[in-house]
Amino acid sequence: MGRLTTHVLDTAAGRPAAGLTIELYRLGEAATLLKSVTTNADGRVDGPLLEGDAFTAGTYELVFHAGDYLRAGGVDIPKPAFLDVIPIRFGIAAAEQHYHVPLLISPYGYSTYRGS
Repeated sequence: MGRLTTHVLDTAAGRPAAGLTIELYRLGEAATLLKSVTTNADGRVDGPLLEGDAFTAGTYELVFHAGDYLRAGGVDIPKPAFLDVIPIRFGIAAAEQHYHVPLLISPYGYSTYRGS
């Protein structure tokens, strides 16, 4: 059965990004908020973001609130921050597969890919 997961690593600090807020939207004629979660001590959420009947083909967006996370961790970032809210838009084509969308962040850059 397919599912959607994520993991956030703070590459500047060399640790998981604990306490980072993530919102998941399904995109269509309008964006629909499906879930809002916060990462745990391992930089993950406590379960899949989507699974079972809720995991369907379509276009989605994960919104990572990196600026709030960095500020809460004592990082001195300018106002406005170079990176504050990071949206990652992606498609799910095969609902029987595992889609893992990790995010590597720092105050001045980020990277993502389809993981396993």
